Amino acid sequence: MKLYSLPGTCSTGCHITLQWSGAAFSVQVLARDELKSDAYLAINASGSVPTLVDGDFVLTQNAAIVGYVADLNRDARLGGDGSARQRAEATRWLAFCNADVHPAFHPLFGPGRFITDESQFEALKDAARQRLRGLFERAERQLEGRDWIAGFRSYADPYLYITLRWAAKTGVDLSGFDNLAAFVRRMEADAGVQAALKAEGLA
Repeated sequence: MKLYSLPGTCSTGCHITLQWSGAAFSVQVLARDELKSDAYLAINASGSVPTLVDGDFVLTQNAAIVGYVADLNRDARLGGDGSARQRAEATRWLAFCNADVHPAFHPLFGPGRFITDESQFEALKDAARQRLRGLFERAERQLEGRDWIAGFRSYADPYLYITLRWAAKTGVDLSGFDNLAAFVRRMEADAGVQAALKAEGLA
């Protein structure tokens, strides 16, 4: 398998999942301008990351990729213990990161996509930060008494970790969220996380 990743984006979460899976894989680290190159568009016409190529199978969308990796490497138990309930629990928190938290960052990454009045950009960003704090409060509660967001290490954890890196860079107030702080420390002490960050120049 080969993963195409842009450092620090959600594709880095897929990279960590591959590290945890124990699968044989390679990674091609892209620069942002390469996303629109003819060579990459021939693989992924949307010009976005992540993309996973497994033989003649080309898969996009991070949620699909991490589920595929987990299914191919069940011994890693990234989708739980094999039960429908644990698989659903892991997917629940993956969806929380993918569908709730990630889109809430969009006003911080590109306020001009939402409003044209630049004088209102900071107000929009402040509103986004407040919304994100509320979302992360849910994760903080979920992590009470747990090491991992689903209650076991799963493919949801790398995505949550990446969004917490974004929060730190964009000024989202996470003060008082001790469970999330401990989660970040746990992730950053993990060998697979360290390997992915080093490979992408993020260590």
